[in-house]
Amino acid sequence: MKNSDKAELNVYFNSACPVCNAGINLQKGRSTSCAINWNDVHSDNHLATEVGKDLETIRKYLHLTNEAGELKVGIDAFIELWQKSPKERWKATLFSLPLFKQFAELTYFVFANFLYRWNLRKKHWKASS
Repeated sequence: MKNSDKAELNVYFNSACPVCNAGINLQKGRSTSCAINWNDVHSDNHLATEVGKDLETIRKYLHLTNEAGELKVGIDAFIELWQKSPKERWKATLFSLPLFKQFAELTYFVFANFLYRWNLRKKHWKASS
């Protein structure tokens, strides 16, 4: 679902994960200061090649490229997204602080890996080789 050909952010997510999909759907409803391309790697597996990552890595962690073409992964992707969402800039500021960011990165990494394994056990998709 492309919002605009001049989008500043490209978000790569996995809609087959019900938790991830719910979070993305909430985020889609938020106002932003730029256009965002929402790229679902479950619907189109080849989107993974746009960021040079394997499909399973993108299924596991949120990925984003910004207007400068920089790749952001995990909590850094969320921070970038929140910076572009006027009502969520406070989250970007908070989670950019050193101690909060370290805690958020660790929490996100542990949760994302748990969620990935849970989705595989539930057979929401079959892991690619």
